[in-house]
Amino acid sequence: MAFGHNCSGLQLGFAPYRLTGTVYGTLLNHSAAWDAVEGAMHAAPYKGPPKAPVLYVKPRNTLALSGDAVTVPDDVPELEVGASLGIIIGEPACRLTHADAMSHVAGYLLVNDISQPHPDYYRPAIRYKARDGFCPIGSASSSDAIPNPDQLQLRVLIDGQPAGGGSLQQMRRSVCRLLVDVTEFMTLSRGDILTLGAVAPAPRARAGQTVRITCEGLTDLLTPFVRAAP
Repeated sequence: MAFGHNCSGLQLGFAPYRLTGTVYGTLLNHSAAWDAVEGAMHAAPYKGPPKAPVLYVKPRNTLALSGDAVTVPDDVPELEVGASLGIIIGEPACRLTHADAMSHVAGYLLVNDISQPHPDYYRPAIRYKARDGFCPIGSASSSDAIPNPDQLQLRVLIDGQPAGGGSLQQMRRSVCRLLVDVTEFMTLSRGDILTLGAVAPAPRARAGQTVRITCEGLTDLLTPFVRAAP
């Protein structure tokens, strides 16, 4: 059941949690993702790497629960699996410092930031990243249960076989630094989810396959991929 159609609540580890905010994705935070396109950053029209975090919004029509099926569009053979850690904002966050940033985090969850393969990593078209169901979200755990989020390891399995993943130690911005840098230019509200960024390279899945994202301390996130009903 997708959130875009019925805003069901999520369960936070220490108390019921209802998703009431916005989900923000972060591009190019994993070192491998940055390295893959670093050469193009110095070419026109950019002529240099981004200095601030590159963000985008996953609108409500994209939101889904673990176990909800995601439809693979008829015009593409497979979709990219964006395994990411979601940071749940517990208190309004504006111009945070490294000393107080983590106190604004209520908890964490797994996010599958799905996208249609595309060439432009700076400004991805909304049709590639914002189709219905393209943001499955797992059950949440409290920040107390995850004292060292930057030490986590994400794993991606497709039909039960290892297909990708990576350590969050390879992120260019840690959880704390990302919060500081993002809230320098925008306010995050209570209930928002900011993803740390997908680990790279992103594996791909096709219709008929099932993706499972796992991480110690967090509930697995399961996503079956299907074709549209005839």
